[in-house]
Order: sequence, then structure tokens, then C-alpha cells
Amino acid sequence: MFPVRTSLFLLPLLLLLLSAVNVHSSQGDKEPVYRDCVKQCVRTNCTGDRLRGFESRQPPYMALTGWRCDDDCRYQCMWTTVGLYQAEGYRIPQFHGKWPFARFLCFEEPVSALASLLNGVACLLMMLRYRGTVPRQSPMYPTITAFSLVSLNAWFWSTVFHTRDTYLTEKMDYFCASAVILYSIYLCCVRTLGLKRPVVSSLVGALLILVFTAHVSYLTFVSFDYGYNMAANASIGIVNLLWWLCWCWQNRRTLPYWWKCGVVVLLLHGLALLELLDFPPLLWALDAHAVWHLSTVPIHFLFYSFLIDDSLHLLNTEKIGVKLE
Repeated sequence: MFPVRTSLFLLPLLLLLLSAVNVHSSQGDKEPVYRDCVKQCVRTNCTGDRLRGFESRQPPYMALTGWRCDDDCRYQCMWTTVGLYQAEGYRIPQFHGKWPFARFLCFEEPVSALASLLNGVACLLMMLRYRGTVPRQSPMYPTITAFSLVSLNAWFWSTVFHTRDTYLTEKMDYFCASAVILYSIYLCCVRTLGLKRPVVSSLVGALLILVFTAHVSYLTFVSFDYGYNMAANASIGIVNLLWWLCWCWQNRRTLPYWWKCGVVVLLLHGLALLELLDFPPLLWALDAHAVWHLSTVPIHFLFYSFLIDDSLHLLNTEKIGVKLE
């Protein structure tokens, strides 16, 4: 039964691997009407007095987040193209690998930005609860604290990226997300092997640093390949899923809170199905990616509940001299 159930939750990750593609442009931004519109808009509005007029009228929050005149042209021409598609009864196209979103203030994808912020707040609150509940002497305390900081950094850059998509913010979002996934492997290794064999966790940690360095170097200096990035993260996710599930299964009779960990990893990977829906945003704001981010907010509370229970158990076990699981 256990392998069968596991295979069901591997399905979305395998589908993500199969659906991974290298996205550099999309149907919408390839349209001549869009390209001609952008060229005309930039030529007309983004030089000389027109440009100075645009900059003088631009709200400070738009300037601070890097919205330039040519960016505004692309935004306006995107909606012109969308309007033509709708008038002809065609399916809404994507632009530069993304669906068209209605901008709110300076937020390019307002719901995804809000969802990322909520995830960050949930992570911060639970990290503070963990640090306030678990004594520093607990064996997993430093590793979990570091994991929390890595996660907070990732949610920060996710919020920034969905607020303003630029060359830098896109890369920071992708790289920091990969760092969380790799550190999740390290967290799992320390908990399952490293407490009894510190050398093993040290070697795995060094290997993961090399993997992260190679991953970032390839995406930076060779090719920023979206398909490769998705496939790499999904593959690491499968390892993380199976590793945690095996540990949960082995400890199901001795640790009464094991189910929290099992539910968390199954939910996290099961919710990957949402990314496969990929529908045009409802009300030009809510797409599958935003729904996915929103759905992960409650998981922080259950995961940290598991981490607190487990850390206190390890501390008590260490005090009475019982062999660690």
C-alpha cells in the first residue's frame, strides 16, 4: 500500500518534468500588432519632451520599482493585443512567458505578490514560535533556524519578483527557491542520519552546496533554461518527498506526531498539480500560480508544529539518554 500511495503523489512531479519547456517568448509578444504597437509607442512617448513629461507624471512608487517608459508601452500594448484577441474570439495569449495581469499600483502580479508575502509572514510567525518554544539545546535547533532564514529569504524575493519582474528579481526568485529545496534535503538528512552520523550530514551538505553552485552557474553563464530549472527542482523534490515519507513510515509506531510531517510533504507535492492547470487569470489577477502560493500558506503552521514536537522530543530523548530515532 505504501509504494502505491507514494506513486500517486509522484504523478504531479513527473507531469511537471514532462511539461517542462524552455520559455523565452510567447504567442502574444510574437504578434506583429504587439511589436508594432510597442515600437510606435516608444518612438512617440519615450524620447525628448514626451519622456520628460512621462517621468514628471509618474508616481514615485512606480519610479522606485523601476517602471520605465518602454515598460509602460509594453504594458499598454499587451492590453491592446488582448483586446484584439478577445474581439476575434481567440484564446487569451501569454506575453514573455506570462499571462496578462492587471497591474495594481506597482504590483505586476498583485495576488501572487500578496500570496508570497502571506507565506513569508506565516514562516516568520512560526519561526518565532519555534524559537520561543524550543530551547537552544535541542539538536535540531540551529538547522531549523537556518532553514527558516533560507525560507524567509526565498519568500522575500518571491514577493519582490511578483511585484516587479526584472532580470535580477527573476533570477533571485528562482535561485532562492532552489536554495530552499536543496536545504530541505539537508534538513531531512540531518534529522534522519546526521544526528547519529554528523559526518554524513556534513558530506551531504558539501555536496548540496556544489550542486547549488553548479545550478546557479549554469543558469547564469550558460543558459537561463526554464525547463531545466523546473526539471531540476522537481527531481530534487521527489528525493525529498521519498526520503521524508520513508522516515515517517519507519517511525509511525514510535512518534505520535509523525503524521504531521507526512501530511505536509504529501500536500506540498500534491499541490504541484495546481501549476499544471495554467489558465488565464480570473479577473486578470488570479492564475494557477497564485492559487498554488495561496494554498501553501496554511502548511507552514502544520510543518512547524511538527518541527516543534520533534525538537522537544529529541531534547527529552537526549536528556534521558535514549538512542535517537
